[in-house]
Amino acid sequence: MAKTILIFLTILFYSAAFAQKMNVEQYANFERYREANSKLGLPAKSESRVVFMGNSITEGWIAKSPEFFEKEGYIDRGIGGQVSHQMLLRFRADVIDLKPKVVVILAGTNDLAQNSGYTPIESIADNIFSMAELADYHGIKVILCSVLPASDFPWKSGLEPAEKIVTLNEIIRKYAAEKGFDYVDYHTAMKDDAGGLKVPEYTTKDDLVHPNKAGYAVMEKLVSPAIEKALGH
Repeated sequence: MAKTILIFLTILFYSAAFAQKMNVEQYANFERYREANSKLGLPAKSESRVVFMGNSITEGWIAKSPEFFEKEGYIDRGIGGQVSHQMLLRFRADVIDLKPKVVVILAGTNDLAQNSGYTPIESIADNIFSMAELADYHGIKVILCSVLPASDFPWKSGLEPAEKIVTLNEIIRKYAAEKGFDYVDYHTAMKDDAGGLKVPEYTTKDDLVHPNKAGYAVMEKLVSPAIEKALGH
């Protein structure tokens, strides 16, 4: 009887551990880029690999401006709807293991939209800092980006994010300066008088968050010099 109970408890333990692993992998959506990462393999000696880590703003970038990524061989690892701690969970698989020379990190919008519940601004920043420090530890140059302006989140209206975004961006900017990381300020170039993303220049009145092609063109103009600097060009 004792042996049977022990076997049962052992099976229960490993089943729970497996389920927990599956839940974490599903939550962070490791599957999204698993096959692409496998096919990509390690960079050639002459390759200056650059990975963009982010949410739907990053994921949508390659859809609206594929030539920007194709021309330089940049790698897009954005996943729509993700908050910063989901990105942190998959950071090794989708950034570190790809052995890039540079990572461009853009995170925070969905945290402020409370996609996974309320998260203090300091905790959002800490998740971003953890990604930056992981990259730095592995010899990857870090480019931290400001959160894009937003006056509202249509899928979670009423949170009044404009000033919270300014606060988060200032924390990120100061941290980047302290650590010697490059900081790219999309916010200042793209905001309107209400602290939102300019309509109709850079987004639509029904969206308010995701850039159009003209908006991505502004971002490309701002991030490209930072990438060139990080690569030593």
